[in-house]
Amino acid sequence: MANKLRLEGKVAVITGGASGIGEATARLFVEHGAQVVIADIQDELALQVVSSIGSDNVCYRRCDVTDEKQVDETVAFAVQKYGTLDIMFSNAGILGSSGSLLEMDMAVFDRIMAVNTRGAALAVKHAAKVMVAKKIRGSIICTASVESILAGAASLAYIASKHAVLGVVKAAARELGQHGIRVNCVSPFGVATPMVCKSFGADAAAMEAVICGNANLKGVSLTTMHIAEAALFLASDESAYISAHNLAIDGGLSSIMKINVN
Repeated sequence: MANKLRLEGKVAVITGGASGIGEATARLFVEHGAQVVIADIQDELALQVVSSIGSDNVCYRRCDVTDEKQVDETVAFAVQKYGTLDIMFSNAGILGSSGSLLEMDMAVFDRIMAVNTRGAALAVKHAAKVMVAKKIRGSIICTASVESILAGAASLAYIASKHAVLGVVKAAARELGQHGIRVNCVSPFGVATPMVCKSFGADAAAMEAVICGNANLKGVSLTTMHIAEAALFLASDESAYISAHNLAIDGGLSSIMKINVN
């Protein structure tokens, strides 16, 4: 597959595309022939990514994913600029602060749900409206988390939001299947993105060491490119009959119960 452009002629919107998983995916999608709109609120970072890719096949559109009007306008912008929309990668998300349920700040809870779950629902809705109207057999992908399967180290709000993202994906896949539109999740284990490092107050090396120490699969460190490659598979025609699937990129962690025997 090394020399094949797997997304040639396709148009994608990637929310949260200015850094981390979204940035890696934007780069990989363009490399594979897609025209990409990076949607984010990190203007400077996003413009740096666009500049560094150095192609007419990528551009930036500011978009707060909690604002329906902005999501709608971003999708319309992609269609106007590149002529269609084949792929929506709803990747924007926040971690929020960790802490006990007993001291949970409900304003923080509401913000996490708004970005992670409402943002995903809006991205799915407005991408699907275009795909249905134009009779496009598109691919919609949402970034969930291993926390959509487990309830590990993250806060209640984050875990709840990612379980809800999986629910959005399954419900959307059920409704949109009749239109030939596929809807799937990628659910990664921990990866030392700028957002994760900032949330935990650690540098990338220290964060990666903690993540690797808790991983099931040893000898490889999960990177944003691994997740981007999973998104590429789900965006491409190679996954033509895969829908409502939660692709765990977690080295088997969510499927294995580890018991220490002394």
